[in-house]
Amino acid sequence: MADLDINQTLAEINAILNETGQNETAKWKATSEGMTFAYTSLILMAVLPIFFGSFRSVKHHKAQKESGEKPDTMTHKDAAMFPLIASCALLGIYIFFKIFSKEYVNLVLTAYFFFLGVLALAHILSPFVNKLIPDGFPDEFFHLIFTKGQGEQKEEVINYKFDYKDIICVGICSLMGGWYLWKKHWVANNLFGLAFAVNGVELLHLNSVITGTILLGGLFIYDIFWVFGTDVMVTVAKSFEAPIKLVFPQDFLESGVYGTNFAMLGLGDIVIPGIFIALLLRFDQSLKREQNVYFYSSFLAYFLGLITTVIVMTYFKHAQPALLYLVPACIGVPFLVALLRGDIKALFKYEDHPEEGTSDENKEEAKKKK
Repeated sequence: MADLDINQTLAEINAILNETGQNETAKWKATSEGMTFAYTSLILMAVLPIFFGSFRSVKHHKAQKESGEKPDTMTHKDAAMFPLIASCALLGIYIFFKIFSKEYVNLVLTAYFFFLGVLALAHILSPFVNKLIPDGFPDEFFHLIFTKGQGEQKEEVINYKFDYKDIICVGICSLMGGWYLWKKHWVANNLFGLAFAVNGVELLHLNSVITGTILLGGLFIYDIFWVFGTDVMVTVAKSFEAPIKLVFPQDFLESGVYGTNFAMLGLGDIVIPGIFIALLLRFDQSLKREQNVYFYSSFLAYFLGLITTVIVMTYFKHAQPALLYLVPACIGVPFLVALLRGDIKALFKYEDHPEEGTSDENKEEAKKKK
């Protein structure tokens, strides 16, 4: 009788433990509402940097022309080689994670991205911080110049002008960076990630639509191969503790900002199409028409492509290469619009800096003349 009571008691305890385990598992399982909220938030966070970064790129482009600054632009060859270089870098990081401890690798990467993140965030916030500082603030200007070499071979590496207001802004951003280092909170990660995305779309210029098409086409194949062909991309994305991705908890509705079951989107899926969309906005501006048709059509195409990515990923329950859907949308829609409006020649001939002779064709002509 005692044996029967013991067995019954053990069975009851086992049932309770199983029920508890199932309840715990259920807590971690994302609900349809939580997934919808998380991916909607990610899509909004993706389109905002492209929208604002594109218009900032127009201002930056005009400032470059007015100052006579020679920008570093990507040639056709650079665009074709970029996916190969990115593949080597991705594989190298993957091997590092396999050989060395993930904690040590992420420690180095965290310090590196902390420094870059503070500068990127300061670049975004400085106009707002300057408006908050009273006009009577005792300001002082500084000019930092760092060169390499001597005489005619001297090369300017750093030429940076700043004042006390900029120092205050960097200090505020450093506090945010300290929060990221201390807590590694997803909100702090996203602040840095959004700053990287806006700066990338603003400052990374494609000189021509042909170069952009080559770059996107190569990365289209790159993304498909590394996501579907291997586990490299997914492994690195999950192991890489740095603000190179936007994340949002799928259990946000249950746990709020303390959620831990994250949906993610890589910054490459924002910045790479973003710099192409920004180029189309500058093309719109060069046409001097009232409406930015090419910008808004490609922007809408990106938005729909991102929604398609999320739907396919949710349906198949497998990570998707976002560029598989974004590249055809971002390239195909503006080209179709150009055909319908009769602007196809103007679109292919457009260059941001034609006078600089940075295109491959201009370089070839220059070689022939020599």
